[in-house]
Amino acid sequence: MRLSPLPALLAAALLGLSAWPLQAHCDALDGPVVVAARKALAKGEAGPVLVWVKPDDEPQIRAAFARTLAVRALGTEAKDLADAYFFETLVRVHRAGEGAPYTGLKPAGLDLGPAIPAADKALASGDLKPVFDLMHGVLKPGLEARFKQARATRGQASADLAEGRQAVAAYVDFLHYVDGAYRAAAGGAHAETAEAPKAESHHQH
Repeated sequence: MRLSPLPALLAAALLGLSAWPLQAHCDALDGPVVVAARKALAKGEAGPVLVWVKPDDEPQIRAAFARTLAVRALGTEAKDLADAYFFETLVRVHRAGEGAPYTGLKPAGLDLGPAIPAADKALASGDLKPVFDLMHGVLKPGLEARFKQARATRGQASADLAEGRQAVAAYVDFLHYVDGAYRAAAGGAHAETAEAPKAESHHQH
C-alpha cells in the first residue's frame, strides 16, 4: 500500500490553501461578501461591507458604493448593472487584501464540500461539535493508515535495500502527515515559525 508522502496536501486541505472551496465561498453570489454587499445596498449604508476590506482600501470601496447608489436610482436595468459592478469591485478588493487572485464572481449554490458549510452552521448554532466530528473523521483514518504502514515496515530498515527504502518512506510519510496536521491546526505559518528551531533539529536525522 503506497500512501502520499506530501504533507503539504494535508496542510492545504486544512487551511484552504488549495484555494478553490474557500475562494469560491468568498467569490460566490451567495457568499458572505456579496451577502454583506446586498444588505449594505438595501440600507444605503456602506458599513456592512467595509469590514471585508483593508483600511487602505476603504476609500475605494466607499467611492464605488456611492457610484453604485447613484446609478441604481436610474432604473431596474441600471440597478442590476450597478449591483454587479459593486459586487465585482468589493470581492476583487477583498481577495487582493488576502493576497489572493480574483477570477470572477462564482454562481450561487456551488458545492463547497463539507467543511465550509459545517463551519458556517457551527457559527450560526453555537455548536462546534459537528466540526470536531468532521475533522476527526478526516484525520483519524489518515493517521491510522500511515501509522499502521510505518509500524508494519519498521523492522525492515536493516533488511535489503528495497525493503529498507520502503520502511523509510513509510516512516517519513507518517511523520510528515502528523507534522502537517499539527501545523495546520496550530495556525499554519505562525506555528511553523514558532517550531522552526525544533523542525531544523529534527530533520537533521
